[in-house]
This record gives sequence, C-alpha cells and structure tokens, in this order.
Amino acid sequence: MVSRIGTVSMGIRMPVIRQGDDLGKIVTDHLLAAVEEEGIALHDKDVVAVTESIVARAQGNYATTDQIAKAVRAKFPGGEAAVVFPILSRNRFSILLRGILKGLDKVYIVLSYPSDEVGNHLMDPDALLDAGINPYTTVMNLEEFRALFGTYRHPFTGVDYVEFYQGLGDNVELLFANDPTAALTVTPHCLVADIHSRRRTKRRLRDAGAATVVGIDEIMTEPVDGSGYNPDYGLLGSNLASDDRVKLFPRDCGTLVTDIQARIFERTGKKLEVMVYGDGAFKDPAGGIWELADPVVSPGFTSGLSGMPNEIKFKFVADTELKDLSGEEAGEAMREYIRNKEADLTGKDASLGTTPRHLTDLLGSLSDLTSGSGDKGTPVILIQNYFTNYATE
Repeated sequence: MVSRIGTVSMGIRMPVIRQGDDLGKIVTDHLLAAVEEEGIALHDKDVVAVTESIVARAQGNYATTDQIAKAVRAKFPGGEAAVVFPILSRNRFSILLRGILKGLDKVYIVLSYPSDEVGNHLMDPDALLDAGINPYTTVMNLEEFRALFGTYRHPFTGVDYVEFYQGLGDNVELLFANDPTAALTVTPHCLVADIHSRRRTKRRLRDAGAATVVGIDEIMTEPVDGSGYNPDYGLLGSNLASDDRVKLFPRDCGTLVTDIQARIFERTGKKLEVMVYGDGAFKDPAGGIWELADPVVSPGFTSGLSGMPNEIKFKFVADTELKDLSGEEAGEAMREYIRNKEADLTGKDASLGTTPRHLTDLLGSLSDLTSGSGDKGTPVILIQNYFTNYATE
C-alpha cells in the first residue's frame, strides 16, 4: 500500500543548554522521549537536525571583543586596515566591528551599495537610478554619499547602518564602493568581511597588490587567552551573545552527528541521519534579504546526507508522458515511471524544474523554518519521509 503521508517536519523541545552539557546524550534522550510520548515510529533515513547555536553553547565556543582585538592586532601589527564589504547587521557584524576597532588604531570600512551581499540596503535602491553614477566604478566618502542619497533607515530594523557603523568609534572612516580594490586607495592592508564572495574578494585584492589580505574567516581560528575558536571559519557564522562577547560557529560537528546517530541506533536499531544546521538558504520575498549569513547551511552531517536529490518533475510527467491517462491508471503509471527513473536525471526533460540543491541545504532550510528564530524552544528537528516518494510503499 502506498503511504498517504509525505515529508513531515516537527520541532522537538529541549532544555536550556549550557556549556559542558553532553549534547549527544541530551538530544538523544529528549528526541526518544518525545516520539514515545507522541506515538511516533522512527524509521531508517529519518533526519535529526540540531541547530548550531546549542552546539556552540555546549562547547563554550565564545570570544570576547578583547580577544578578537588581540587576534586582529596580531594579523595587522601596524594598527591599520580596511574592513571590506561587511554585512549590515547588529547581530552579526557590529559586535565584531567593536572588537576590530579595539584592536586597531585606524579602520576604514568599505561598504557595498545599494546593499550588502545578502540584500540589506543602506540606501533607497531606486535613488541609485536617479543619481547618474556608475556603481561599478564610483567610490564615495561619507559626505559624498550623504549628498547623493541622504539618510536611509532599514525597513525592518529602523536602523541607519551608515550612521550606526560610523558611530561605533572615533577611529572609523567610511568608503562606499563595489570594487574591493577601492580599499587600496586608503591602505594596503585589508580585512575581508564578506561571506560567500570572500574568496573572489581576497583574490582581487591580492592581484591588485594589497600588502595584507586577511579574511574574518582567518580571525579566531585558534584560541586567544582561553577563548573559543573555529579552525575552518574563524569569525564567520558568529552571533552577538552579549555586549562584549560573540558566540562562534560550532566546531567538530562531524563528531557530534556521528555520536547522536550511534546513540539512536543503539537504543532503537534505526539508522537515522543527523546534521547540524544554521541559517536556512532562503530569500525573504518581502525584504529581499538572503537569510544565509552563515558560511554554510550545515557545518556537519552524516554520510547519508551527501549529494543532491534525483527526482522527476511530477507535474511535467503528468502533463506529457501520462497526459492521456487518469485515475488509478495514471497513478500506477506514475509510480512505475518513478521506480524506473534513471540513476542520474541531470539535464533530462523529466527533471526539468527540479532545481539542483544539496540535500543539506534543503534540509537545513526546512529545519530553520521549522525551528524559527524566536521562542519556540525547538532547537532539534525531526524530519520523516523526506527520502520517500509517490511510489514508496
């Protein structure tokens, strides 16, 4: 009999996690208690997703602005740098900037316009069309920017990020440019702060002759005075924890997910897949903001979550190959079509419209939307039937 239920995503409530907690045990205990209470049967290939924030908290993976300052100064002993293309965020970047300003004597901030790389605007984008400038080549200081575009408050936060970043220290000077090499007009030393385009930005600066090119992914890659650290991403993926401390992106996630997988298998005999997730990789349709401010959606996952789906486009096949069938005849023909689909449908008509994405990006986005970012208290997500389809019995 074909199952009538497809993918189900549900939040699992957890206790408040603190540094030193055995997260593998806590996740396993509370997940299994929840499914027992609700009468939910676990199956092989079910997915358990754990939000990165509780992983980092259990690890105690934090750094203070003083520790960040020391790490930055070590990379820029001359005391001067241009911070190139930071995102506009109080939660994500302002606390890092406080640490950077503590560590350096002079900081130039190069802001891209009309928005940062994830879509946060620092000006009215329509005003750019009226300004009569080439955004690819025009470089402006603060006075020139204000003269052309005035003040602008972010529609969601109400913050004028130009004013906000300028006001964080008296050793700050702002530039507005979309060419990273504009930074070299004021200093040869660059701290690259963008996320997904950071490799390109670093390459362009090096090719243009920058004396120092360091990314924020290279800051806090090892402990500083007892701090946390992330050897892979440094300060990327960090969040505001308090007025003078950030929570870093978690490390050693591969060890955690295999531990949880083994614990669940030992107690249930079922081999679930496990992943750690951060920001979902979706774009807000109202604000136009790409929500992915982490360097990756998933910093650690079990082997069964590698790769991308291999699916046919159900409605395309229904409207073409099976257009003359209806009712149960059409249903059975569709199931047979799915059972016999090719092992790799890349570029085939039957997969037209099934945009290829990594499984962890899809599952991480689903998990992030399910858990939310507020007070639901469900930092663990159980996803069932994701790897089933219309032909699954």
